[in-house]
Amino acid sequence: MGSLTQPTLPIIDFSNNDLKPGSSSWLSISKDVVRALEDYGCFIVIYSEVSSEQHEAIFRAAEELFDLPTEIKVLNTSDTPSHGYVGQEPVIPLYEGLGIENATTLEGVQRFTNLLWPFGNDRFCGTALAYSKVVAGLDQVVMRMVAESYGIEKKYESLLESTSYLLRLIKYLGPEKNGTNLGIVPHTDKSFMSILHQHQVKGLEIKTKNDEWMVIDPSPSSFIVMAGDACMAWTNGRIEPAYHRVIMKGSEERYSLGLFSFIRDFIIEVAEELVDDEHPMQFKPFDHYKYIHFYYTDEGKRSKCPIKAYCGV
Repeated sequence: MGSLTQPTLPIIDFSNNDLKPGSSSWLSISKDVVRALEDYGCFIVIYSEVSSEQHEAIFRAAEELFDLPTEIKVLNTSDTPSHGYVGQEPVIPLYEGLGIENATTLEGVQRFTNLLWPFGNDRFCGTALAYSKVVAGLDQVVMRMVAESYGIEKKYESLLESTSYLLRLIKYLGPEKNGTNLGIVPHTDKSFMSILHQHQVKGLEIKTKNDEWMVIDPSPSSFIVMAGDACMAWTNGRIEPAYHRVIMKGSEERYSLGLFSFIRDFIIEVAEELVDDEHPMQFKPFDHYKYIHFYYTDEGKRSKCPIKAYCGV
């Protein structure tokens, strides 16, 4: 008997200088991207646009943020559930997170910064804005590849105009003092797409379609690109979001970042190009933010697949 091999996620290298739409490397990488999203709902990308200096700077900024007193952090509120401060929750006692809405705009990042640092914090503001913009660029390359592969580039362009980004900075306590090692419960993201970035401490686990959990190792140049529920509806079920969780081991605290895309003031609908005899229409047109609110109702929390419960045909 050979030893059982651990399942691993596809790793796709985006650091090729010739990654221009239409080039041969663009076309071959697009195929890999769509296959990975269809097979796993996510993949690891090597993305050198975020320099090692930027990587260290954004995680230093995160540490500085979490060092603020709790009464300051709770000022980070939002009209959208879980987009502001979340922490000290009995179900997930190791988890603490803050969210910067409209994180690719100076106005969005300044609003967040001035709330938490009334005298301003230019370094934090500049670091968070620069990081969000570079990672949003990765999101847009991936989405363009998906849209082109499915022959719906025009549909993506109108979606892109309505895309807003949430940068979530997250800290998990080490489990030893807390009697639990669960960082966050298994879930799919409510976003359109998510791009996750870990610092040095492991913890993120992704579920395969065979119900095995894969541990994802952190590295400064690697990001996890993950489809959210809204992407599943938009692609008429071709891409399903990945279930993932965080399990903490050892005593070290863990920092991670997520850049999440959401579609604002725009009705998401399945493109007619993605509906045929093999792929009948699965989802009705829907409003992304109303879906997020639905997810946090009792019905949304109870349902096995909230997006299908909300707008499934």
